[in-house]
Amino acid sequence: MSEPAETTPVAMKTPARVGGGAPTDETGQRRRFRRPRSRQARVIIRKVGPWSVLKFSLLFYICIMVVILGALVILYAVLGAVGAIENVENLVGKLFSDETFRIHGDWLFTRATTIGIAMVVLWTLINVFVAFLYNLISDIVGGIEVTLSERR
Repeated sequence: MSEPAETTPVAMKTPARVGGGAPTDETGQRRRFRRPRSRQARVIIRKVGPWSVLKFSLLFYICIMVVILGALVILYAVLGAVGAIENVENLVGKLFSDETFRIHGDWLFTRATTIGIAMVVLWTLINVFVAFLYNLISDIVGGIEVTLSERR
């Protein structure tokens, strides 16, 4: 039986500095530091799924509608607290000789919600149509090329 070959650990040397300059290797030559390059990939978007566009657009436009309706509710409450709505009612009543004119918030917000839902459906369908149109055009021209890269 033979004895296992003896291995000596390699000593870790710290890079020597010549004249206080850049680090050098064991032979005394300067090492070049390379900044690690970020990885990049080129991707071509050839198809867009109409079903995913429908889901995303529907959710996106519903969120936009809720934000706008919320802002209108806050604006209506502030105008009501300041008394601006009552002043507008009086002004319109005097201008048109109709003392029974009133602004009803529930009527306004039901109409605004109905219009908002109609706009959500309309713009969602427009986005799905654009997705179908993109798919047709990308068959001809080959799609859109996108370069993805990592952040460092």
